[in-house]
Amino acid sequence: MQDVGVGLYPSMSLLNHSCDPNCVIVFEGYQLLLHSVREIHIGEELTISYVETLVPTRERQKQLVRQYCFECDCLLCQNQEKDAEKLAGEELAWKEVKDAVNEVRYPKSKEEWKHVLARCQNLMSSHEGHLPDTNIYQLKMLDCAMDACINLESWEEALHYGSRTLEPYRRYYPGFHPLRAVQLMRVGKLQYSQGMFPQALETLKQAYNIMKVTHGTDHSQMKVLMEIKEECEAMMRLQ
Repeated sequence: MQDVGVGLYPSMSLLNHSCDPNCVIVFEGYQLLLHSVREIHIGEELTISYVETLVPTRERQKQLVRQYCFECDCLLCQNQEKDAEKLAGEELAWKEVKDAVNEVRYPKSKEEWKHVLARCQNLMSSHEGHLPDTNIYQLKMLDCAMDACINLESWEEALHYGSRTLEPYRRYYPGFHPLRAVQLMRVGKLQYSQGMFPQALETLKQAYNIMKVTHGTDHSQMKVLMEIKEECEAMMRLQ
């Protein structure tokens, strides 16, 4: 679910945008897959989201106008649902965290990852009690710290940060969303690595229930998930 390049898919480019879409796009190598994430009525238009729906309405609108030259008037934009919650906490604190997250570029060495982790830890420590995990920039900071810990093979610490993301992910990606499925899978793998087999199995089951809709049962990511889930079930039988 990370951008690695640009592709041209003429038929899929016909899909229009909604911030609350009835379909999602995932990739299998270079192949683009379109999956419906809820019941679609006869004659209903298929829609996807052109932008990250996690960001508040005003930022989504600015990006859509800048990149695609239209203003979205979907129900989510009209209601501005959850915008206040996404920016909860002290404004000065989340603006500092936002700037820090935007500055992060994908590190290429362990030393760079250590620097990223230290920056995340310092910010989260200084803003403790001032920013809830439901603030989207705090959430992105937790994701960044989790990525750093994984790359530094600090599995226990990675699980600590990853576990804190699950409730915000559930709130902001309700129903079937590929990002939530992948996050649940990552946390489940970390729980498994720490010998937390019952917890891991429950988390992986949640990931499976979403991923079978967003990715499909034949997707390579789904096959990896099933392997981990089966290993977890085998370890529980041995206990």
